[in-house]
Amino acid sequence: MDDIAQQISEQIPHLRRYARALARDRTRADDLVQDCLERAWSRLHLWQPGSNLKAWLFTILHNLHANQVRKLKRALDNVPLSESHLSASTPATQMQQLEVKGITDALQRLSEEQRAVVLLVGLEEMSYQEAAKVLDVPIGTVMSRLHRGRERVRQLLADQGQPVLRRVK
Repeated sequence: MDDIAQQISEQIPHLRRYARALARDRTRADDLVQDCLERAWSRLHLWQPGSNLKAWLFTILHNLHANQVRKLKRALDNVPLSESHLSASTPATQMQQLEVKGITDALQRLSEEQRAVVLLVGLEEMSYQEAAKVLDVPIGTVMSRLHRGRERVRQLLADQGQPVLRRVK
């Protein structure tokens, strides 16, 4: 049991980063991670040893977020975003801050589906297969959403006059 606790605790920083990108608010993101960990512990008997624990945890987190979004959409017609939701999580120089803000703005303008795939594959460095499992969609859907999402981010950055990001090989 100590081994599984250690493995889960190693995923907390990754879960927090993904939750912050999804929730766009530190407090809501921390609550989301807390709910995810609570659900994971209470349903640990459902996890199959030997399977991908990270993907299982991210699936729980993603599904909790999707449920929260559905509830919010039913409760509110429009939730305004304040500028504080778009700030970088670490201090940056002015130029870096502008670049981060541009990328953050571009990510926020993606659809929920595209943003989730871009964050899982690009930020969390998940494989297409892992992202497909987390999102419960076929790998081809992950690939097309990722391609469209990346292209949309490039287009939005170019429209803002920011340098267009190119893939590093």
